[in-house]
Amino acid sequence: LERLCEVLEMPVWPWHGDVSASIKTRFLSKRNGILLITPESLEAMLCNRGTSISTIFDRSTFFVVDELHAFIGSERGKQLQSLMHRIEQVVGRKIPRIGLSATLGDMNLAAEFLRSGESTSVAIVESRSSSSELKILVKGYEEPLVIIRSGNGDDEEPEPATPSLIATHLFKSLRGSNNLVFPNSRREVERFTHLLNNLCIQQQVPNEFWPHHGSLSKEIRAETEAALKQQNCPATAICTNTLELGIDIGSVKSVAQIGSPPSVASLRQRLGRSGRRKGEPAVLRSYCIEDAIGGQASLATELRLNTIKMIAMISLLLEGWFEPPAMNGFHLSTLIQQMLSAIAQYGGTTISQLYTLLCAQNAPFSCVSKVNFITLVRYLGQKEVLIQDSSGVLLHGRVGEKLVNHYTFYAAFLIDEEFRIVVNGKTLGTIPISQMLTVGQRILFAGKTWFIEEIDEVQKTIYVIRASGGVPPSFSGSTGRTHTQVRQHMRNLLESNDIPSFLDEVARRFLAEARKSYTARNLGHTFFVDQGRVVYILTWLGDAANEAIACLLIQRGFAATPVDLGIEVFKGKYTTEDLLDALSDLAVDDPPPLDILLADVKNLQREKWDWALPDGLLRIAYASLYLDLKEALKWVKQIAVINTR
Repeated sequence: LERLCEVLEMPVWPWHGDVSASIKTRFLSKRNGILLITPESLEAMLCNRGTSISTIFDRSTFFVVDELHAFIGSERGKQLQSLMHRIEQVVGRKIPRIGLSATLGDMNLAAEFLRSGESTSVAIVESRSSSSELKILVKGYEEPLVIIRSGNGDDEEPEPATPSLIATHLFKSLRGSNNLVFPNSRREVERFTHLLNNLCIQQQVPNEFWPHHGSLSKEIRAETEAALKQQNCPATAICTNTLELGIDIGSVKSVAQIGSPPSVASLRQRLGRSGRRKGEPAVLRSYCIEDAIGGQASLATELRLNTIKMIAMISLLLEGWFEPPAMNGFHLSTLIQQMLSAIAQYGGTTISQLYTLLCAQNAPFSCVSKVNFITLVRYLGQKEVLIQDSSGVLLHGRVGEKLVNHYTFYAAFLIDEEFRIVVNGKTLGTIPISQMLTVGQRILFAGKTWFIEEIDEVQKTIYVIRASGGVPPSFSGSTGRTHTQVRQHMRNLLESNDIPSFLDEVARRFLAEARKSYTARNLGHTFFVDQGRVVYILTWLGDAANEAIACLLIQRGFAATPVDLGIEVFKGKYTTEDLLDALSDLAVDDPPPLDILLADVKNLQREKWDWALPDGLLRIAYASLYLDLKEALKWVKQIAVINTR
């Protein structure tokens, strides 16, 4: 921006945690040009300079939101909506808002996010220019049945064989140029960085491979970013979504994706880092790992779901489809933060003033009723987050004051946490969880199947015991929420005869094996797969609908878990006929209230301030973000009609 604005004599003012106080003071004295700021720094400004907000922003011409898609549907996005709204309330006028993005699945929903309640007045400008050339390769790798273990203990996590093979291919393909490699977890970032660094040592060449993820120190991340910017020394970053957007690292030659990306939009964003120079193609290398078929292979293994999902996502990317933004979330966690922030800004407010500011028509939290708002205020009073003085003014309580005065207050989101898996007092490792958990559920970890005995949400710990025998469960954590359109495309791919040209020989074999299993099991005409102790209900729906169906079955006494293609049900005392009867009943009965539907579900506290929500509002908030009852019940009713024929 400084280079672009130099000829216009327009200053650019960066404002974030590492910017010196002198630069901030100079901006406040001049208040012209472009203020480049994060939502967190804007939050701090409203909290700590509340009486000056009118003066600071009185001449504001535009709010420009870059990477708009990254905000929509998230806590950070709801925070940004609230901050822009609160500034407008102070200056007494609407400030035009401009949103920029390359991956918006639904422009009208994006317009609604940008100006809530007034989306019809938002001008939509779509680029129709053709994109650069795109080169894609999908490579398949098969993990052998015989696994080399990292130790002699029975519970040691198996050391897979394929990562070293993938690292060798990356080493040969990427050396000498700048690239980004995206595994699907911080643990895998460390694994592949270690393997690639060792290859550099073995080959006696300078290291070109650098790690980048949120748990690393700022200094280590800065080293990686600096290495990518150096034009005379090639560098490749092995990273999480920390380098997906927002950080200036220049253009890279190629992007590598190990395992399926979190979403099609995320894949597009990552690929957008490549091919930025004129005449250069964008290059994507995708690596799919499948277990060898043998013994009691899981349905996911038989259907080669890792490969099928990757192909489906790439196909949707080529068609120009991206996930539509999620707009239905109540985000009550962020509402709590904004209530505390507004009280800091104004030095105290009444309940009525706070509700009008944040929850009135066209306000950021307009979905929150007065009854629910008052319930929340009372509960925050019980928690000593808020207090009300004799004149009726709300102030920070003993707990609230500590929270607001801590530097972590300004961020509306939590860094993704992983749950520890513990057996007999011994920690096996950690696993990311983005789906609901229930006691009695089976999970796959360290190559073994486990029953969940207890879930400690505060300590983020899952206590398990070994589950002997049976087919391995499909549930093993998650790297993102999958949309129904992706699953439907996976099914269409299995029913098609087309072979994408970007598959290598092994990936083509995986596709052929998946289609053979799909046909042999007659999955085009059945939605039940009975595998003895468990039954798979194949819905081919997204995670939000699958989770809703699982909740409905749990409420009726079944041990149900949402998995990749639908729901896994552990039979126990029930038969397949019992399950069919339950689905038939769900098709005609009214859905239970959320208090009953989510009574036995754990892990509902997903957002930063969820701990401060009463149980009823926590269930409302969770359901609004993670369940799609409408789509779930539509599918159940369709199945009921098929069963009656």
